[in-house]
Amino acid sequence: MSDMTIWLLVLTYLILANLPWVNERLFLVIKAANGKKGAWWRVLEITVYYFVALFAGMVFETQFAGDIYQQDWEFFVTTLSLFLTFAVPGVIYRHQWLPLQKKLR
Repeated sequence: MSDMTIWLLVLTYLILANLPWVNERLFLVIKAANGKKGAWWRVLEITVYYFVALFAGMVFETQFAGDIYQQDWEFFVTTLSLFLTFAVPGVIYRHQWLPLQKKLR
């Protein structure tokens, strides 16, 4: 697997991890009923995006290695932790940057 492919996969994970916090639409398509997404919607979105990211990783692994290697629970805990770490910029944007911008106006 080339280095460029790995970085593309990491960039995909970074984008997917931040999507729940940068907009007010559910899964980028559905407008929220009251115009704002609640915390549980964001948790649902990040969970779905995590599984989408895992699926993308499986596709890359199948394409380049020819086989999907079986993983134990430690792999999934590590990838979930990494995915949540990638989501930190979006959380900071949503809960610190936006309120500060509203306060300064």
